[in-house]
Amino acid sequence: MPNFKTRLDDFLLASQVMIENALADAEIKEKVAAFGYSENKLIQAKTLYQEVTELYNKQKKEYGEQIEATKEQKYAYDETNKAYMKSLKVARVAFQNNAKAASLLIDGQRKQSLSGYVEQANAFYTNLLNDPELLGIMAEFGCTIEKLKAEHELVRKLIVKVEAHAKETGEAQTATEKRDKKIDELDSWLSDFKKIVKVAFEDDRQKLEKLGITAKS
Repeated sequence: MPNFKTRLDDFLLASQVMIENALADAEIKEKVAAFGYSENKLIQAKTLYQEVTELYNKQKKEYGEQIEATKEQKYAYDETNKAYMKSLKVARVAFQNNAKAASLLIDGQRKQSLSGYVEQANAFYTNLLNDPELLGIMAEFGCTIEKLKAEHELVRKLIVKVEAHAKETGEAQTATEKRDKKIDELDSWLSDFKKIVKVAFEDDRQKLEKLGITAKS
C-alpha cells in the first residue's frame, strides 16, 4: 500500500490525469512507446485505474453499511440491556436460594463479550418462559409473562443485529483488502511509468507537468 501523504482521492485523481493525458497526447504516446510503454499498455493501465475506482467506491459503500450496522447494533443492545438488567435484578431477589433457577444464569457478572452477553440473556428468557413455576414467582414481583415475552423479543432482535453487524464487518474488511491489493498494483505501475516519463521528457517540463509531474514529484 503506498504511503500517501495526501488523501486517497488525490492519488486517484493524479493517476487519472497521468494515464488519460498520456493516452490523449500523440507525442507522449510515441515517446513512451520507445521505452516499452505501448498504447495497449496505457489502455491496460486505464483499465486498472477503473478497477481501482470501482473497488474504492464499493469499499466506501461497504464501510458505510458497516457503520450503520454498528449504530443499529448499539441501539438494540441499549434497548435490550435496559430491560434485561431490570428483570435480572428482580430475578435475583425472587429466586434467592432457589436451585431450580440456576438455568437462568442470574448469578455473577454479565460476560464482557457481546456474544457471551447475548447467550446469557437468551438463556434467561428462554428458560424462564419455559418454566411455569418460575414464571409464577416472577409474576409476584410484577414481571408478567407478557412483559417477559416482549423483553425476549428484544433479545432476538439484538441477535439479528449482531449477526448483521458481523456480516457487514466481514464484507467491509474483504472490500478493503481487495481495494488495497489493486491500489498496490496501480501504484507500482505508475511508479515505474513515472520514472520512464522523467527520462523520456527530461528536457520538456511542459509535458511532465501535463502528466502531473512537478519538480517536487
